[in-house]
Amino acid sequence: MPKRQISLRRQMTDYFFTGLAASLSVIVVSALIAIFAYLVLKGAGSLNLSFLTQTPKPVGETGGGMANALLGSVMILGIASLFGVPIGIGAGIYLAEYGRNRLGKLVRFTSDVLNGVPSIVIGLVAYGLVVIPQRHFSAFAGGVALAIMMVPTVARTAEEMLLLVPHAVREAAFGLGIPQWRTTLSITLPTARAGIITGVMLAFARVAGETAPLMFTAFGNQFWSFSANQPIAALPLQIFTYAITPYDDWHRQAWAGALMLVMLIVGTTTLVRFVFMRRMLRGTS
Repeated sequence: MPKRQISLRRQMTDYFFTGLAASLSVIVVSALIAIFAYLVLKGAGSLNLSFLTQTPKPVGETGGGMANALLGSVMILGIASLFGVPIGIGAGIYLAEYGRNRLGKLVRFTSDVLNGVPSIVIGLVAYGLVVIPQRHFSAFAGGVALAIMMVPTVARTAEEMLLLVPHAVREAAFGLGIPQWRTTLSITLPTARAGIITGVMLAFARVAGETAPLMFTAFGNQFWSFSANQPIAALPLQIFTYAITPYDDWHRQAWAGALMLVMLIVGTTTLVRFVFMRRMLRGTS
């Protein structure tokens, strides 16, 4: 076969797969834009100062808002991150640096299985572990349920990012007499920090919209609640409650709540990335 014909075939193949990859990327981005645009269309009209500052009105009354649910979501996600992120990163460090044994294989298998367990099952587990011993629902129980869901995602992402760090970096530290634990904390972990933060954000985004676990743990509340030891409202719970009612005003507020939930996830992710990038730029300057 002539070389010119082979070259032409390679070029056509390259153009085809490049176009295919670009088309699939456009489809993914278009789906995200379509979802966000539909939420803006349905929910932007109900976003106002009352929605952000007031609690829900009684049945039959129009107006009110989801201020208590916004606060509840922030508290529950904060508790979940407080427990889930350190445990997940610690498990990832163990798997990457010390997990080449039977226990490491068991932890990986458990993490992969836990990552596929339905969220409602995790809610039932948290109900048995926290709610029943406490004898009441609470924001803490909701945070524990979401933390359990965060751990496998953070752990597996941290492991993969740490394994991408060249082994020569570790060997250089060992050659200077630095112990392995110090090498991991001072050299390997900072090197993989960008990927680990991305994994944390993925886990955060995944649990932020979960409803089923919170039905068995946080339970919901129509009033202000500032205690982690009491039932508390959350955006996913409030959206679910409003969406299944026959009231048009509550349906509109449910759409507004869904829009706020997406904005909360996007805003938090953007803020974390912005702060991280500023620190990276300061470190390189």
